[in-house]
Amino acid sequence: MKAVIIAAGKAERLRPLTSTMPKQLIPIGGRPQFEWLLKGVAEAGIGEALVVTHYMEEKIKKRFGDGSSLGLKLSYVSQEEMRGTADAFRFAEDFVNGEEFLGMNGDLYLSPGILREIVKAHKKGELTVTGLERDPYLYGALKLQGDRVKGIIEKPSPGTTPSNVTNAGIYIFPATIFDIIKVTKLSPRGEYEITDSVNSLIATDISARLHMVDDGDWLDIGHPWHILEANTRALSRLEAKIEGKIEEGVHIEGPVYIAPTARVRSGVYIEGPVYIGPDCDVGPNNYIRAGTTLVGGNRVGASCEVKNTILMEKADVPHLSYVGDSIIGERCNLGAGTITANLRFDHKNVKMTVKGERVDTGLRKLGIVMGDDCQTGINVSLHPGVKVGAGAWIAPGVTVDKDVPEGVLLTAEGYRDKPKAC
Repeated sequence: MKAVIIAAGKAERLRPLTSTMPKQLIPIGGRPQFEWLLKGVAEAGIGEALVVTHYMEEKIKKRFGDGSSLGLKLSYVSQEEMRGTADAFRFAEDFVNGEEFLGMNGDLYLSPGILREIVKAHKKGELTVTGLERDPYLYGALKLQGDRVKGIIEKPSPGTTPSNVTNAGIYIFPATIFDIIKVTKLSPRGEYEITDSVNSLIATDISARLHMVDDGDWLDIGHPWHILEANTRALSRLEAKIEGKIEEGVHIEGPVYIAPTARVRSGVYIEGPVYIGPDCDVGPNNYIRAGTTLVGGNRVGASCEVKNTILMEKADVPHLSYVGDSIIGERCNLGAGTITANLRFDHKNVKMTVKGERVDTGLRKLGIVMGDDCQTGINVSLHPGVKVGAGAWIAPGVTVDKDVPEGVLLTAEGYRDKPKAC
């Protein structure tokens, strides 16, 4: 069996992170999101996979290459126009060559072994559809008859759901799906949807069997806060290993990974699970709290506290700062005394603006999301749920309570162009 994985979308709901990198390269637990998925494919006994790409596809190809480092043979095909998931799968017909195949979305974080279980449970000649118990309104509800799938209803209105089982976006298709895709019509959204193709395939009386996965083993990374949740899940399975240069006076509790080329200075207290990647320099006198990932090349200087946060490659928090429940993009630099607030004053759920709309994250604690190549001056404070666009600068002493566009200089008087010499 082969695998076909869709990794074509722009992931606009994840901006500003995806304004400079594809979603598949966002780091989770010290490695790119897509690497976790590809490792799961290999663990399932699948040796060959086709990745359908579009947005920033060259970065994906450069990072994963031929897949040999992951025990896979990877091929790539470009979906030149974004015309929906059924259209994306259409490009896999020659690759599949008449055989059944594992097909799925490429924006999932799955627990180890989940894909292996799906492949093992599949019965040859059938269609396997995965589901989980979760609010179906944001995804799609499965029409069921016992363990048989009778159809998929996309994003049903409240009170109209045929079940509380949500479509998990992982299938094992017979090769006949391509005949169905060729006659699939445009959906009301103006796309060719694989769920419409699945419904048409089920209508041919093929046996469509449900495979349930646990909610805690499946995560659709659709919003920035899902990245932090995936990171927490990945770190919960962290293999502790302490290498690098660890000075006297460092205290470590719980599972912690410290790369061989990292340095942890005296007075640092680390409370795992924590991942400290290659070439990181931490301390002195820091508090690195659970859920933190320092991807690599990070500097966390004197008297900083970092909690449940992802510092992407070469992002620095030099001194006297607090960063909590946040994602900081590559090559960012936070000036001394930068504070990311992660709890509203009224203790209500944090909201974040996503594609122009205010969205309740469902979280009482959530800090900021900062794109690549940003910097703050001294004594900058950022309110919960703020997003800072890639390349933005924030002047000293500014309190930020609204999203910051990319590439600007924000001062106490408002937005300005950044100095051209910089």
